[in-house]
Amino acid sequence: MEEESTLVRAEDPKHVGRVSSEIKPDSYRLYFKGLVSEETTELLAGFGVAICDKDDNLLFQMKEQVHDSRVTVLEVEIMALKRGLTEAVGLGIDHISIYSDHYRIFELVMEKSASAEENFALLMDNVQHIRQRLTSSFPVLVTRNQIKFVYELAMETIVSEISIHIPDHDKTCSICSDDNFEPELMFSVALCGHEFCVECVKRHIEVRLLAGGVPRCLHYQCESKLTLANCANLLTSKLKAMWELRIEEESIPVEERVYCPNPMCSSLMSVTKLSNSTREDVTMRSCVKCGEPFCINCKLPWHSNLSCDDYKSLGPNPTTNDIKLKALANQKMWRQCENCKNVIELSEGCMHITCRYV
Repeated sequence: MEEESTLVRAEDPKHVGRVSSEIKPDSYRLYFKGLVSEETTELLAGFGVAICDKDDNLLFQMKEQVHDSRVTVLEVEIMALKRGLTEAVGLGIDHISIYSDHYRIFELVMEKSASAEENFALLMDNVQHIRQRLTSSFPVLVTRNQIKFVYELAMETIVSEISIHIPDHDKTCSICSDDNFEPELMFSVALCGHEFCVECVKRHIEVRLLAGGVPRCLHYQCESKLTLANCANLLTSKLKAMWELRIEEESIPVEERVYCPNPMCSSLMSVTKLSNSTREDVTMRSCVKCGEPFCINCKLPWHSNLSCDDYKSLGPNPTTNDIKLKALANQKMWRQCENCKNVIELSEGCMHITCRYV
């Protein structure tokens, strides 16, 4: 990736437009722009970022190319925003105003519009996480002329890439260290651009999913997540279903997860989303997939007329007759001898039991 931090702004911005009323008077200003060009046989992308103080004096600016044949304009815009916020945090800035000419970005930063596409949803999660490290950060919607200098920075990355573009050579995978891969046999992580060979990525995905996690970038200390959409052509149907389950699991807090006890089902559910039973058995719930009833307290198959402890005492696979006998024993107040395990009924006298076989 190409980076520059010594360029001169083409034009001082004038800040008028749609502004949040909560902007601090001492707030710094972040300008950014992402562009995608399809004028060549390849898709080229890049972005520009600048940070100014409250008087519009330039503190930081940079431009960067984005190497991803599937990237969209919105994704490049969010990448630029993420980079700008990261630099602002690194400069020790507490209050910053976010200037953009992209209405969709304005909505996303204002959190008025949910992002459904998985790729940039993860990018926006990263952006919101970085914003939490700032005391305040508010979006400002402006016209392109008002952020012209960062627009030109982004355009320079595309122009320079066209002028110095060289043919692709064989690439090296940093995991297996093989350096004879054709570009089409390499996999690029959408959120960070790190590249690895397809076979290493396949093995990594399988190991992570079998271990109960969601696959992340293979690069050391990189926290970028792999996306299901980005990896779909690498997955078997079994691994795809497993990944979808892992995504569902991550969306439910650990303390709220419950699995259907039916071994032929095992569907994941959220405790808070399970409707209460309309019967008197307030602890009974039904699996949303197979419909089997179960106890919400012990997470085991439904055990009418038995307490959770009594049901557990029957062992891991109690028969129907075991359950009926236990329920009848509770109803008749029968007791089981701790020594010989015979079931007895009190006909008279006290509750003390003496085993005849002792």
